[in-house]
Amino acid sequence: MIEFLVRRGVISAVTLAIISLIVFAGVRMIPGDPARVLAGTDADAAGLEEIREKYGLHDPVVVQYLRWVGLALRGDLGESIRTRQSVASMVAVKLPITLELACLSLLVALAIALPAGVIAAVRRNTVWDVLASGLSLCGVSVPNFWLGIMLILLVSVRFGWLPASGFVPLAEDPVGNLKRMIMPAFVLGSGLAAVLMRQTRNAMIEVLSADYIRTARSKGLAAWGVIVRHGLRNGLIPVVTILGLQMGALMGGAVVTEQIFVLPGFGRLIVEAVFTRDYPIVQGVVLLTASAYVLINLLVDVSYSVLNPRIRVSGGRHER
Repeated sequence: MIEFLVRRGVISAVTLAIISLIVFAGVRMIPGDPARVLAGTDADAAGLEEIREKYGLHDPVVVQYLRWVGLALRGDLGESIRTRQSVASMVAVKLPITLELACLSLLVALAIALPAGVIAAVRRNTVWDVLASGLSLCGVSVPNFWLGIMLILLVSVRFGWLPASGFVPLAEDPVGNLKRMIMPAFVLGSGLAAVLMRQTRNAMIEVLSADYIRTARSKGLAAWGVIVRHGLRNGLIPVVTILGLQMGALMGGAVVTEQIFVLPGFGRLIVEAVFTRDYPIVQGVVLLTASAYVLINLLVDVSYSVLNPRIRVSGGRHER
């Protein structure tokens, strides 16, 4: 296990270094002059030159990159060109909102996908299987922005059950926070549930045909006990893989949903930064998102041996 963690740590460090290079170069390909964005359209040449000197925009790209990496390794992601605030402090405010949305979305997805996938596998080729497969297809096909708008029109405008938009911090008003997060969490979670349901169904069909499941049934164990205790635990391995990938995707890809429901999260921050050519924010947000991907994938690999004791992590591979 130690050898595996060291190996993965080295691979993760190299991956993040490559990502940082791509992000740094890509941000500077965005059209526009950040100095003019900061100074305004009426700024004179002297003012623009002063801003470029202050933020090091005249330095060679290599120097700018090395300076940014050195500060990032110390936890300093720079200062926003537009707001003059620390990027780290801005992320500290926005990140918990997106993390809460991502976690609630995962709970919604699991609550829908696991029961539906298990029932579809146990009742294979019945009306329950067809119904679950149809709902899964709908969940994948329906765009998030359309579903979000429809929920606002129906649940908020017509019936007035939930607020249409806005955000209330969890610490200030837990009930108000939950009311405002239910719909965006359902929008994101329904699409993820469709993918997880198909994975759960396919994995459970394979597991339920295994010899140890037939042995457990022949011993007279309760049918659903065998399915949940023996079958589902082993069938969760591919589901956990998808969950790990999707958790990272939810953190960085909830842009549309946050825009629709006016949530001041990570997604809105990156959109505003791109439009205003705010290099430090774009670089910091993307670097943190990539780091989250790498960390989550490492945790997923380690979780395999927890879900299935027959799997042992050794070196750079999984062994049975």
